[in-house]
Amino acid sequence: MSGHSKWANIKHKKGKADAQRGNAFTKIGREIAIAVREGGADPAVNGKLRDVIAKARAINMPNDNITRSIKKAAGDSDNVILEEITYEGYLPGGIAVIAEVVTDNRNRTGSEVRHILEKHGGSLGTTGSVGYMFDFKGLLLIERSAGITEDELMMHALEAGAEDVQVSEEGFEVYTAPNDFSSVRESLEAKGYAFLTAERRKIPQTTISIEDEETLVKVLKIIDLLEENDDVMEVFHNAELPEVEEDE
Repeated sequence: MSGHSKWANIKHKKGKADAQRGNAFTKIGREIAIAVREGGADPAVNGKLRDVIAKARAINMPNDNITRSIKKAAGDSDNVILEEITYEGYLPGGIAVIAEVVTDNRNRTGSEVRHILEKHGGSLGTTGSVGYMFDFKGLLLIERSAGITEDELMMHALEAGAEDVQVSEEGFEVYTAPNDFSSVRESLEAKGYAFLTAERRKIPQTTISIEDEETLVKVLKIIDLLEENDDVMEVFHNAELPEVEEDE
């Protein structure tokens, strides 16, 4: 995936999250609930919870909100049954898409995902139909700043156990094996680095450029509708999105 495309995709997603901050915080709350249910409410012994907290901080979720979400999850964990499901399919133009959801009603959510795809020219596939096109990696995006040098960041990241560091005009992309993500993130955090995004992601092995304007509009519409759905936590795809404006 080209560096330009990756940053464009991340900025598109971050722009949506900034515009719909309440919805983004609600989704993080669900991820916290899953993490607490699986490993308890103490981040010191629950690595998954630490990772979700880092993800929450990357979208500027206040610490008070994070604490309340953890306490709520600890109190409600036996009352609300949440299920993690992955849906795979295609968008117009042959674009592969993966939607990861957390839901208390799989029939409702499955119908909603299918409706969003089919209404705008996409289709829902079977499990594994597009998953092989993506690699599961930890990804830390660090924007350029006056205090960060390429050589120093590369040294710190590789010493922490990162697999690779890619450099572009926008900043630095630190990749890790999924199991090494937490330790690499925590090591870089301890050295004072802040992240534009900090999460395990399904990263496309190759990307597709959409030349037709009508197809691009449909693809963006489906991505937006999926991301706006209350049950959809993450949307991964292999489309190269156009650069977004910075000043809005």
